[in-house]
Amino acid sequence: MTITVPAGAQAPAAGRRKKPAVALTGPDRIPRPSQGWYRNPVTGDKLRRVTTILDQGEPNPALMFWSANHTARLAIDSLPRLLANSRTSEEREESYDWLRKGHVRMKDERADVGGAVHRVIESTILGTPMPMDIVNDPELAAYLRHFQAFVRDWEIVFEASEMVVANPDEGYAGTLDFLFYSRLIARLLGVPSETLFKGDTKTGGELDKKGVYPKAALQMAAYRRAQVCWLRSGEQIPMPAVHSTGIVLHLRPEGYRVIPLECGDAVFDAFLQVKKVADWTSGLSKTVIGSALQLPTLDTTKAAA
Repeated sequence: MTITVPAGAQAPAAGRRKKPAVALTGPDRIPRPSQGWYRNPVTGDKLRRVTTILDQGEPNPALMFWSANHTARLAIDSLPRLLANSRTSEEREESYDWLRKGHVRMKDERADVGGAVHRVIESTILGTPMPMDIVNDPELAAYLRHFQAFVRDWEIVFEASEMVVANPDEGYAGTLDFLFYSRLIARLLGVPSETLFKGDTKTGGELDKKGVYPKAALQMAAYRRAQVCWLRSGEQIPMPAVHSTGIVLHLRPEGYRVIPLECGDAVFDAFLQVKKVADWTSGLSKTVIGSALQLPTLDTTKAAA
């Protein structure tokens, strides 16, 4: 459903409330992400996206080295192609552009796999039909098989999937992967079997080597401290209490791992610090550099006098 802005009116500034033009019903009341923000279609409030906050607020030097290593490996593996395309300036420019964007293509491919895996999980949890492009993909079939093993092995009972949550007081929102119960995980953590846990799925890296990073704890801590959430009906309800340990399902074609992450109050405080850095990066930092000063001329000196 489209929210209209009257002719001549200006769009609200970031974070400013704008009343919707029409009354919304059903799922249309659920905030949706767009350009780093979630907008509450009922109140008009804009809430910063948690993943955007983390991208802007937490430096990731490892990504720079990963990009350099990937580019170097791509160049070595593609020497015949690069040499063949080095005869003219146009060919060299084309090869340069292809090479420098190699890490972007790799990230996009991984994002495509991760997005498809999340669709597989959501369909499995909700019992809805899976898209045929996923059903017919042998690589995704391996992810699905291991996800089903996770559910069976750990006696997982799902409470929610792909649920939008928000903390209006702190100005952020996001979509958590799933909420669940597990008698076995609760026993290992020494808590009652009816304890509700947050779950997050990661599909990158390698099992037992890399793929689960501390940033995930910041993300899950932010979701844990959400104040409200939205049911699929569009109804807004208070965020249920969840345990301070979050569970990452590291899902790979070769298997899966269940990784606990501390997501308590100390981690949430760290997230708020990261949010302050993100606020600086996306806002105040863009206003602090002025234009170069010019030496005053004789005329301007007299005018000042």
